[in-house]
Amino acid sequence: MSVQLQKGDKKLLNAWAFYDWANSVYSLVIASAVFPIFYEQLFSRAKIEYIDFLGFTVKDTALMSFITAFAFLVVAFISPLLSGIADYSGNKKGFLKLFCYMGALACIGLYWFDLGNLYLSLSLYFFGLVGFWGSLVFYNSYLPDVAYPEQQDGISAKGYSMGYIGSVILLILNLAMVMMPDTFKITGTEEEPAAMKAMRISFITVGVWWILFSQYTYYYLPKGNKNSNKVTSHVFFNGFKELRKVWDQLKQTTQLKRYLGAFFVYSMAVQTVMLVATYFGAKEIEWGSDDAKSMGLIGSILLIQLVAVAGAILTSKLSAKFGNIKTLIGINAVWAVICVAAFFVTLPMHFYITAGFVGLVMGGIQSLSRSTYSKMLPETQDTASFFSFYDVTEKIGIVIGMILYGAIDQIFGSMRYSVIFLTLFFVIGIILLTRVLKKH
Repeated sequence: MSVQLQKGDKKLLNAWAFYDWANSVYSLVIASAVFPIFYEQLFSRAKIEYIDFLGFTVKDTALMSFITAFAFLVVAFISPLLSGIADYSGNKKGFLKLFCYMGALACIGLYWFDLGNLYLSLSLYFFGLVGFWGSLVFYNSYLPDVAYPEQQDGISAKGYSMGYIGSVILLILNLAMVMMPDTFKITGTEEEPAAMKAMRISFITVGVWWILFSQYTYYYLPKGNKNSNKVTSHVFFNGFKELRKVWDQLKQTTQLKRYLGAFFVYSMAVQTVMLVATYFGAKEIEWGSDDAKSMGLIGSILLIQLVAVAGAILTSKLSAKFGNIKTLIGINAVWAVICVAAFFVTLPMHFYITAGFVGLVMGGIQSLSRSTYSKMLPETQDTASFFSFYDVTEKIGIVIGMILYGAIDQIFGSMRYSVIFLTLFFVIGIILLTRVLKKH
């Protein structure tokens, strides 16, 4: 059951933004905070750093980079297929739900993550990632359907802000569970301390939260474009045909084409940093003890999320004053400085300071990139296809970024060299963004 509201309606806009509240717990607890700490401690307690995987000896952190890259490659491939079907059948909401439930159930399954069943365990992580990012394809494509151009910057920033706040609430609960397991009646064993058991339970809370709060969004979001078409075999590859049409249209819209090129490059670095930051902190920072490491890393992620709320709002105000592209250029410059600084970070205090700056520019660059693209789109009903192109661009960038990051980590045995390499992408992104400002 759902309620039909008019485009631009405040209740509809809030319902759309509320999906960020529902799904951002994945990106915080699973992708950024608790799971990376759990993963690192699983290997360190077993006194393993390199593991045999598919016949290769792979560094533990590099393995996660490669699994993540493969998941994004799958998302990049299936997104056009499903977006084409969604546009044809007018059922974007159905696909949004499908990926939401896949990702949420996979998160619950991570409770059983174990090195003894590594292939099954990594498969659960893989499907959680595919579910999260696959749902975002359809969620993002709703933005021009529910909001007018002048509303899109604000509601996009509000979505990210709600996501940060909601996910921080759950992370604080999970942090309390990890640091004070006795309070929550969580007991451990000699093989697995209570804190590790609490981390497993936190994975279940993510899946339940994601499913529960997404229902509000589903209640108000429209099903999709009002089509009564039935999906048949000949429309299965419509998404790729639509991507080709989008590409042909891009050739005629120079500014949008230039913007997508810049977005491809800098997004590659942004998403890679966000996906590996906690693994970097766990491996490269001198924490002193496992408890100090867990507290320090989760504290850093909390700091990032809280600062990111202010960052997203500040970015929205800066873009209103200076324009979207100039603001993005400034944010990319800050990102480049952060990557250079990270190479020299060894102490917890330095890591906290770096985390604060990451938070300031993290939310801003995501929300502004999404709304900038939305405002540049030509008038069209096939928004899912245009956002599918946007998402495929982002995902392919992440695949390249994660493979390069993992390969450098594997070769040099340290993630510091991987992070410094990412600086190059922000510099190139700045150069390409300056071309967007040119009229010809």
